[in-house]
Amino acid sequence: MAADLKGLIETVARALADQPDAVSVRESERRGGTIYELQVASGDLGRVIGRQGRTAAALRTLLASVAEDERRVSLDIRDQSGGR
Repeated sequence: MAADLKGLIETVARALADQPDAVSVRESERRGGTIYELQVASGDLGRVIGRQGRTAAALRTLLASVAEDERRVSLDIRDQSGGR
């Protein structure tokens, strides 16, 4: 499952980004579940987040619906400098 969710995030983010080669996804396990950290170019941050966060919210909803187990899945979006 982990590779599928990571691939899903990468595919959607690359489709939205002007610089798809700068897109990367890192996965980490925490006590509450799995956290995916999406990193994009600074210029693409607004495109991936969307107006009023609608695109990011839709991506998070998609992840929650695809996740098969009961563990919590969350998504952090950052630019290349590491900021949010």
